[in-house]
Amino acid sequence: MLLATRVLFAVLALPFAAVAAKVPQLPIVDLGYEVYRATSFNESGGFYNFSNIRYAAPPKGHLRFQAPQPPSINRSTINDGSVGRICPQAYPKWMALERAFIPRYLAGIPFNGSLNLADYHYSPAPVDPRTDEDCLFLDILVPKEVYQSRGRNQRHRGAPVLVWIYGGGYAFGDKTTQTGSPGLIARSKQDGSDGLIYVSFNYRLGASGWLAGPTFSKYGTPNAGLLDQQLALKWVKKYIHLFGGDPGRVTVFGESAGGGSILHHITVYGGKRDPPAFQQAVLQSPGLLPLPQKHRQEEVDQKFMQILNVSSLDEARELPSQTLIEANAYHIGEFSFYGDFTYGPAVDGTFSPSLPGQLLEQGTFHKNVNFMVGSNSDEGLLFIMPTAQEESGYQQYLDENIPGITEGSRGYISNTLYPPIFNGNSGYRTRLERGALTLSDFIFQCNTDYINRAFRGRSFAYRISIPPGTHAQDLPYTFYNGPSQAVANDTVALILQDYITSFAKTGVPASSLGPVFERYGKGAGLLNFEPDAILTTLDPAASERCRWWQKALYTL
Repeated sequence: MLLATRVLFAVLALPFAAVAAKVPQLPIVDLGYEVYRATSFNESGGFYNFSNIRYAAPPKGHLRFQAPQPPSINRSTINDGSVGRICPQAYPKWMALERAFIPRYLAGIPFNGSLNLADYHYSPAPVDPRTDEDCLFLDILVPKEVYQSRGRNQRHRGAPVLVWIYGGGYAFGDKTTQTGSPGLIARSKQDGSDGLIYVSFNYRLGASGWLAGPTFSKYGTPNAGLLDQQLALKWVKKYIHLFGGDPGRVTVFGESAGGGSILHHITVYGGKRDPPAFQQAVLQSPGLLPLPQKHRQEEVDQKFMQILNVSSLDEARELPSQTLIEANAYHIGEFSFYGDFTYGPAVDGTFSPSLPGQLLEQGTFHKNVNFMVGSNSDEGLLFIMPTAQEESGYQQYLDENIPGITEGSRGYISNTLYPPIFNGNSGYRTRLERGALTLSDFIFQCNTDYINRAFRGRSFAYRISIPPGTHAQDLPYTFYNGPSQAVANDTVALILQDYITSFAKTGVPASSLGPVFERYGKGAGLLNFEPDAILTTLDPAASERCRWWQKALYTL
């Protein structure tokens, strides 16, 4: 263990006192193609909220399943962003079993329900009234001082910009999912500066954004969701100066699917074209199912077309929106394997020429990015099927999540990488913990290792080990906006927010409340948040397991 420092936590008073001030007149920004007035002014936070700014044309009709297009010119009115939009959502039925099983498992309470996923059935959830295929919009929170400083003098560079990409298995989520962004803005002002700008945007989900099989690719655009994100990031680069932001100081951050998306943006086109429209990135539990072969994509695409009862994309483009929304929800809800969401980024041979891990290993990626990566101590528990408590369940997980797995790979995974020896030496003491670690490495944790090694230890890495340490546990800390049952220690949240906001502002994470955050270095050291201390420890992902997963040798 590389013990560099130890900091005991003490809960501090929160610096979010309301500020009594007269509400200023809401500003108007002319984007050229449309004109927007701020939707509101947050008095206590001292920032303007510009909501629901269109960054792309409606991806409907002939634009369905295609790359996003720039918005058309519409200057007939001043938009106030009062009408919210989210992209069509979908939730797999296995989440009902996960929500029932995991709390009891963590509490040591026997689970008396069925562990057979076949006993659970898809039930349509109420559709959010904001749901619309025309969903490619973004939100911007701008501190008043930042907005008023626009063009003040030539030496004013503009404020740093923090751009959020949400997670949700590439199947659900939206730009408003995390409501704690005011907390990040408040922490960014702790040094007496004007703070930073916060941006979040929607991108297409499920079938709308991630169809990618060979047949589909003849008539549609694979990875449309990634192209949505790319267009939104280019929008930020082009227009953020109008809000007081510096396009040369953009930090993108994302969790789970959001972090996995960022992996693709730095490996786009194998690093040969389209450099990222950002200079820095924070990847939190970057998640993706790394399958290099195309036959699974083809099966997914054909199943969706079968549900739609059409034989071509042209026919699918003619269907009513509601039909596609319901078909997507049913497809993901009923047919997703346990722990999977059916859709996600795919190797398409162009935008994504190979898996991100392979491209990082080969050195074919965009290298001029400063990185900070984070993970939780038990990323896989929420997604491993409860039947992995038995060897047959563990093998079923490998079959379902690695279609086409070779017998040699199966044996190597089961007997060498994660042997059925439960003395704790391999990182687990039960069969379910073994399954959770396997999934954690394969889908989440090893992605951080790929970044740390590709950037030769120049990155910054952290780990949340506050029990239970499950996936997404760091989100309430990241978006801390005051005391919450989801946050065990307020000081931890403030320190993490300090690290993120200072990284966005200076390129180096720092906090007056926490220890010095050293770079990863040759010693593979990460900052580990424990229940009562922060320790610099050896990264558990710096392992031979991750080096094997990175090569993607597990399928035919």
